[in-house]
Amino acid sequence: MFDGPDPSGGPSSGPKREVKTTCPYCGVGCGVIATVAATGAVSVRGDADHLANRGRLCSKGSALADTLVPDGRLLHPEVDGQRVSWDEALDEVARRFSDTIARHGPDSVAFYVSGQLLTEDYYVANKLMKGFIGSANIDTNSRLCMASSVVGHKRGLGADAVPGSYEDFECADLVVLVGSNLAWCHPVLHQRLLAARAERGTRIVVVDPRRTDCVDAADRHLALKAGTDALLFNGLLAYLDSNGHRDAGFVAAHAEGVEEALAAARADAPDIATVARRCGLEAAEVAAFYAEFAATDRVVTVYSQGVNQSSQGSDTVNAILNLHFLTGRIGHPGCGPFSVTGQPNAMGGREVGGLANQLAAHMGFTATEVDRVGRFWNAPRVAAKPGLKAVDLFHAIEAGTVKAVWIMATNPAVSMPDAGRVQRALERCETVVVSDCIRDTDTGRFAHIRLPAKGWSEKDGTVTNSDRTISRQRAFKVEAGEAQADWWIVTQVARRMGFADAFPYESAADLFREHAALSAFENGGTRAFDIGALGGLDDAGYDALAPFPWPWRTGGEPQKRLFGDGRFFTADGRARMLPVTAKPLPRSVPDGALLLNTGRLRDQWHTMTRTGLSARLSAHAPEPRLDVNPADALARGLVDGGLARITTVVGEAAGEALARVRVTDAQGEGTVFLPMHWTDRFTGGCVVGRLVDDAAVDPLSGQPDLKRMPATVAPWRPDWTAFLLVRHAVEPGHGGYWARRAVAGGHLVEMAGTGAIPAVESWLPGLDPAEAVVEFRDEARGGLRMAWMKGDRLEACLFVAADGRLPPRGWLAGLLETDSLEDGARAGLLAGRAPGVPADEGRIVCACFSVGINRLVGAIRDRRLTSVAEIGAALKAGTNCGSCVPELKEVLRHAHQREVA
Repeated sequence: MFDGPDPSGGPSSGPKREVKTTCPYCGVGCGVIATVAATGAVSVRGDADHLANRGRLCSKGSALADTLVPDGRLLHPEVDGQRVSWDEALDEVARRFSDTIARHGPDSVAFYVSGQLLTEDYYVANKLMKGFIGSANIDTNSRLCMASSVVGHKRGLGADAVPGSYEDFECADLVVLVGSNLAWCHPVLHQRLLAARAERGTRIVVVDPRRTDCVDAADRHLALKAGTDALLFNGLLAYLDSNGHRDAGFVAAHAEGVEEALAAARADAPDIATVARRCGLEAAEVAAFYAEFAATDRVVTVYSQGVNQSSQGSDTVNAILNLHFLTGRIGHPGCGPFSVTGQPNAMGGREVGGLANQLAAHMGFTATEVDRVGRFWNAPRVAAKPGLKAVDLFHAIEAGTVKAVWIMATNPAVSMPDAGRVQRALERCETVVVSDCIRDTDTGRFAHIRLPAKGWSEKDGTVTNSDRTISRQRAFKVEAGEAQADWWIVTQVARRMGFADAFPYESAADLFREHAALSAFENGGTRAFDIGALGGLDDAGYDALAPFPWPWRTGGEPQKRLFGDGRFFTADGRARMLPVTAKPLPRSVPDGALLLNTGRLRDQWHTMTRTGLSARLSAHAPEPRLDVNPADALARGLVDGGLARITTVVGEAAGEALARVRVTDAQGEGTVFLPMHWTDRFTGGCVVGRLVDDAAVDPLSGQPDLKRMPATVAPWRPDWTAFLLVRHAVEPGHGGYWARRAVAGGHLVEMAGTGAIPAVESWLPGLDPAEAVVEFRDEARGGLRMAWMKGDRLEACLFVAADGRLPPRGWLAGLLETDSLEDGARAGLLAGRAPGVPADEGRIVCACFSVGINRLVGAIRDRRLTSVAEIGAALKAGTNCGSCVPELKEVLRHAHQREVA
């Protein structure tokens, strides 16, 4: 039920109800206040009291209410495509897993879980697999984003713990963004940083091959060659020591390995000239950066996927840590290394052992730790060795050694590298169980058993953000259909597998208390993660729990920063400086190939199962877009707005994709950038996971290298183009290009193909040409226009052109919002525009207020707007999350250039 009474009783509980919860997108962990009206309608705003965002939300968070729709929800349990009761489904999962274990042993089964799970869900899944099934074959999609940071932190700090807090962004005098498009991927943090810059002059350096929107407000941009970050930081380490910037007291008292680390750095980066040449930079800009870093006491080095998603990610993390250890810039306000997490609960998952090479509560697989966890859980067969990391796990499924897999809240059939292999593996697997809130995901299509999980707004538990702040996600809507919490589903299966005594949980609070108690069990300050102070929290206290950072030890207070006393979580309490040697690219680059980089867009999230439901979030980048440098575009005959075919070699197969071209000098020469979000549900062949192989992984973390895949790019020239506006989702079958996005009232599908225009019934499922009420064919120009009506309501309209001339989409898309077309709309339907209709909004620039490029340019021209502030006053664009501000500046610049010309 989506619009029925809310969980507290609906209309009888008053005109509205407000619930404090946490955003389900990135690792910033913003507080959200959801307001539920008596009708069930929901609106959201930022929580001004939350430590992470202080009332701000980005475009995705602001649009959360748009995504609370029934579209595509998995509502009931299914076995082999047939609806069944929960008892039948749970019995079947338990039977299949138990039978497989009995025949082939515990390592023949696996779980693949997600940073979208709440900590309580993660905890119970980890306990079942590692404590009672007896295998460590449980890994998580955090392997794709944060595993290298985990290794680097554990090697250098002795614990998987971010040292500082978000306040350090505002206390620092210099913030270095490394491989982090903070402006798009963590917009609220970026706005906090920009506010500090405006208030106290914080300087910003961006280290990134791309000129991202972060560069707009930066003092310096080092557009280094892909994969040379470790070399740059090795050179900086040597420079700092050679120029008298070692904190001798800190190093002598609190660090080990300094001379070995320095020797490796000097051998790798003997001088600034060598660093500059190998990084593709000017010596002067390297020298200036080194001098600025050296002269600034308060430095925060922020890093993200540009560092982690690399075959040398772990070493690059340690190269960054080495800088802060050598200078003692750690554990104090405004200084330290800072890993910004990708997912809302990647850190919470690691707290409970969500990775295959961890046990719960930040423990590992030493005999002492295995024994400790076993005694606490009273578990008969705690796994004694690490399990299969994500890439190896799906290899094992393909090979048939893992015969049953349970996938929870993630979509590996498209998000994993070599996604084609993952799909083949799932197709061959004896048992695939999928727990999800969406029915028809790419992964769900391979499921033998589908289990409907609660989604955001329905589930209840905790998450941990990037600065170790634990927050509550709270339910404020009734679950859809028969959906259940993931922790409940796992608990029920565990009981049916014979482990009922160890899985007595009746609420998320029960699980949280046990999780907190385990964190403190035989800890005594030896492990960073400890929330033992909450081990006795009652249900009311759990319901009211306010955000807090860990550790929060029994008898103490929550700790905002770590390591200020110089004590680390290594055996001797000293930090470890590690020798790092920069490595070459993991793959050979053929002549003429470009390096394919992948990543996120501003307004989309992962595989779009949630954000893809929002029309305003889909409007900024409505199609998969390949960013290409102008020189590379010219050399290959690529044109801005045209289509390109991208090909790669993935194992023994070819990876292929089609995408729209954007020619931009923000992209470095020799490289291209393609967003990661599109799946086979949203486009005809632009799955990034099928373009990137899984052969290049970090040898320590197992994290795949997703940023540097050699690719061939060439124009793809269609014989015809088309678009379809339709109320229900359609996946065209013409074998060419298509991309679908949400619009108000339905979907817009852009299409292109080669050869003759196919018969409608052969490539547009569910649309019968015989039922079209209006049809126009232009045989001479190869045009086709059709419309389907139900009474006075437009159901779909199709426009096809061989000459590429198609009408604007805006007015036509608006017709899906009404249940009855007026005479003027009917008359203008096939023309594509009715008389007197305002100009089309165009591509959306500001998602928060749905301000399109056409309205923006018109306002700049007609109202003589000259600044972002004036645009904000006139149109509101840029006044909420601020992530569109760099683009507004770019539009202003181009508009004024045209005026001068």
